[in-house]
Amino acid sequence: MSALPPAAQQLIDGKLVAASDGSSYPILNPANGEEIGRAPDGTAADVETAIAAARRAFDESTWSTDRELRVRCLRQLHQALLDNADDFRALTTAEVGMPGFMMMAAGFDVPVESLKWVTDLAETYEFETDLGVAAPMGIPSRRTVRREPIGVVAAITPWNVPTQINLAKIGPALAAGCTVVLKPAPDTPWVAAELGRLAAEHTDIPAGVFNVVTPRSNDVASVLSTDPRVDMVSFTGSTSVGKAIMAAAAPTLKRVFLELGGKSAAIALDDADVAAVAGGTAFAACIHAGQGCALTTRLIVPRAKYDEAVRVAAATMESIGAQDPADPGTICGPVISPLQRERVAAYFDIALAEGGTFATGGAVIDQPGNWIQPTVVAGLDNSSRLAQEEIFGPVLVVIPHDGDDDAVRIANDSAYGLSGSVDSADLGRAKAVAARIRTGTLAVNGGVWFSPDAPFGGYKQSGLGREMGVAGFEEYLETKTIAEPA
Repeated sequence: MSALPPAAQQLIDGKLVAASDGSSYPILNPANGEEIGRAPDGTAADVETAIAAARRAFDESTWSTDRELRVRCLRQLHQALLDNADDFRALTTAEVGMPGFMMMAAGFDVPVESLKWVTDLAETYEFETDLGVAAPMGIPSRRTVRREPIGVVAAITPWNVPTQINLAKIGPALAAGCTVVLKPAPDTPWVAAELGRLAAEHTDIPAGVFNVVTPRSNDVASVLSTDPRVDMVSFTGSTSVGKAIMAAAAPTLKRVFLELGGKSAAIALDDADVAAVAGGTAFAACIHAGQGCALTTRLIVPRAKYDEAVRVAAATMESIGAQDPADPGTICGPVISPLQRERVAAYFDIALAEGGTFATGGAVIDQPGNWIQPTVVAGLDNSSRLAQEEIFGPVLVVIPHDGDDDAVRIANDSAYGLSGSVDSADLGRAKAVAARIRTGTLAVNGGVWFSPDAPFGGYKQSGLGREMGVAGFEEYLETKTIAEPA
């Protein structure tokens, strides 16, 4: 097993530092509850210094205008991640409780590939477009459209897939020419701090361009949403916190990017292989203990095949179980914290109160760490809280439908619109249903949308804007039109 990297430190104005008052808090392994390290408990002064450094670096350095420097520095960071991959993966499993198989996807490999992809994009992107000559109001003019970095970005990230989300924000922001203050979730500060360490020790990124602060207090971090020196807040997390950040940013009219919750539906049409869809959806709901905003956690199946779907989903979850994330082959590890474990467990009481039954699971696992039984809930309709609210645990709700129109109705009957899937023996039919689902990403007959070049984000209360792809890069750009005499 690879060793854990050096102790977590903040990166502020080019220096790796502890909290200014020396305070820290424990970093706990969710699989056993044991302390594996400590993180600096960043102070208000630390956050102030980081914002000031990012503002100065944007306004006074050449970072925003020197594309060659940005590309070189991001390639250095990419190489440092590759060179330290084994240690980074081990740290992620220890701090996040993420199973090793996820490192090939959102845990490590895809985010690192995405950093290279957006660096390549920045190297070739046309920041200036010639609109040609026109004569508005009879004045011959040559018009040019320029895309310029928005400025200082506050990136606020969650604990579930931290490296994916950290890099999905800092990669395009830095590539675009912005400067960044990254504030990770206090449950997973170390992987963000490790990004800062690699940037400080292995790249030529100028001081102040990239900062990492790790305050435990939301009150300390809240200035990132209100400080007028911050031009944009890029947030991934719960819908309730996203609304609060949007409100806090409103007085200064910052640009706000929000990637929020989901309650995505997997639809099996009546000609689909329902057993295959049920098994695959149950597997997906177990990945990383269900702690993924885009995972499909509602299984919508033909009423005539409902019992079969419930039976297969339950058998699949029972075969997966909840295992040590450090063990090869583990799919479902622990949830992140005791608080999250109790939150998921509360939904089991709600399920019973609403008239649901457990085809499997429905309880916490009594052992050290934060463990939940993979759970299939039957007997509820789409109006139930378990079908409407994001649980963020290994919990799948199975709901019957009465034809294509009813399946679409059920899928769209949600405050969220992040992802989903449609399966049918007829590809054209599946695509026709998919076109009616109001979500930002959709898998049809097993297609995979998760890729560095594919935009990711949601409709409705799943958020604003897109990450990844060209759209994700352009979130960090302003548009300027210049006219000169022709």
